Amino acid sequence: MDFQYVDKLNGKIVVKNIKNFEPYHVFDCGQCFRWTQESNGNYIGVAYGKVIEIEKKGEDLIIYNITEKEFKDIWVEYFDLYRDYDTVKEMLKKDEILKKSVEFGKGIRILKQEPFEITISFIISANNRIPMIKKEINRISEKFGKEIEYKGNKYYAFPTLEELSKASLEELESCGVGFRAKYIKDTVSKLYKKEFNLKEIKSLNDDECHKMLQKFSGVGPKVADCIMLFSMEKYSAFPVDVWVKRAMKYFYLAPDVSLVKIREFARNKFSELSGFAQQYLFFYARENKIDI
Repeated sequence: MDFQYVDKLNGKIVVKNIKNFEPYHVFDCGQCFRWTQESNGNYIGVAYGKVIEIEKKGEDLIIYNITEKEFKDIWVEYFDLYRDYDTVKEMLKKDEILKKSVEFGKGIRILKQEPFEITISFIISANNRIPMIKKEINRISEKFGKEIEYKGNKYYAFPTLEELSKASLEELESCGVGFRAKYIKDTVSKLYKKEFNLKEIKSLNDDECHKMLQKFSGVGPKVADCIMLFSMEKYSAFPVDVWVKRAMKYFYLAPDVSLVKIREFARNKFSELSGFAQQYLFFYARENKIDI
């Protein structure tokens, strides 16, 4: 467990002496799209139908707009606070090459996000840039999700399967997702008609889960790995995007190695910690603009 105790103070929770949690590392390492840094440095995010605000103050993490029950029932797991990241990092730092990336991204934690939202979000992410992905997800949420007010501002929960099942192809296209609209429509339809069930897919072993997710339109190996890692607790997943590809070629592999070979090499090397290694490598490569 990476925190000592919790104080409840007037609509906010103070997590004392938090370890291995830096908001920028967590919310800007490519795993989530509904968190925004405010002018005061705090982050405001929408998840599980709730708007919450995060402030890091010294060694404490202050979470605004939640109850103690919500913290225990949802957010401890969402922020993966029960995991001992010191142990994860020590194991990964045995690899001298990876050590620098782990130390650089020391405050990264892998969020446990909602599978339906993450499936649709990463379908949107394919061949897309993060600012556009965020805009498109926000438009879908505003059009089909429930309105939530926080500090006088309006936010929108990501729509439920029921809510998004009512969206027409034209309405989805109007949210700016382009060719991905048909993928979203098809995926929502398959889930709504119970042709597929994300809970059942999550329960499969890692390799079977990876194969099943690719049966959805617009889900290839990389998107499947993202869904597995960021919402299904499958930590052998190793999404290979442009930054991870550069990092792996820069640190470990020849320049002409295929994406399939990169993934295979990483999973063999890092095993059940592959997903953690991927996040440290991604963050290091992007922040330091590694090129090859």
